Amino acid sequence: MVNSEVTPNDLRKHVYTLASDIGERNVFRPQALHAAEEYITRTWQQQGYSVARNAYNVIGIQCANLEITCPNNSAPEEMILVGAHYDSVKGCPGANDNGSGVAALLELSKLFAQTNPKVTVRFIAFVNEEPPFFSWGQMGSAVYAKSARQRGDKIRFMVSLETIGYYSDTVGSQRYPPLFRYFYPDRGNFISFVSNLRSRRVMRQAARAFLRGSKFPIEHVATFSWIPGVSWSDHLSFWKQHYRAFMITDTAFYRYRYYHTPEDTAEKLRYEPFAQCCNGLYGCFTALSRK
Repeated sequence: MVNSEVTPNDLRKHVYTLASDIGERNVFRPQALHAAEEYITRTWQQQGYSVARNAYNVIGIQCANLEITCPNNSAPEEMILVGAHYDSVKGCPGANDNGSGVAALLELSKLFAQTNPKVTVRFIAFVNEEPPFFSWGQMGSAVYAKSARQRGDKIRFMVSLETIGYYSDTVGSQRYPPLFRYFYPDRGNFISFVSNLRSRRVMRQAARAFLRGSKFPIEHVATFSWIPGVSWSDHLSFWKQHYRAFMITDTAFYRYRYYHTPEDTAEKLRYEPFAQCCNGLYGCFTALSRK
């Protein structure tokens, strides 16, 4: 019997597999990158999904975006995309960045296998988000978004799950870009929804849906994409193709001091609040997929 909610142990299992058992995973460590790909594929197949593998070559290494689809019959062309990148930056085991996003992706897809959305919900594991590919054509989400635009995919919005596993109730644990600290809390115990100005309406709709179904702390902001961190994930690729998209994050380097370091390891994450956050996200995405 499938659990009806995300548990800390399930998230912990995924993060430890990706960050501890597999470790640093990118095109400079292709065996580990492919091991992560195989783990995600196997997990989705065990959940009953058919996994589409969209492969392309980078510096002689075959890389792949992976996707699964929860089909629906009433409006099969309209879709919501939920994505997370599974590579890690060079020299980093990538527990929070972005083993946490992948763990959430895998657990949300498991719960969605039991739902009946009115729009098509697609889960995507992106490759090559990290430097040196970020913002360039070989970035996995850039390849995907460009193909989606060429196909004419009717994407209602895209959500990027990016570095979402670290929380702290300590005063002063949360930092911000200049001026933001006057408007947001100084404790890093919340999840943040972040968009550019064009996507603010759908992001705020999602934030309201989250608040209706969860007591987990949330903050949200629609702002300029040039502010450091605002565009730093796969949602950027969809902005470039004129789709609406937003990021869900624990704010990464504004809170997590191990960001992009060898110390980004699995035991650093806070799995209890992480699970509470993911259950809130499930309620949020379920509500949005039934409208």
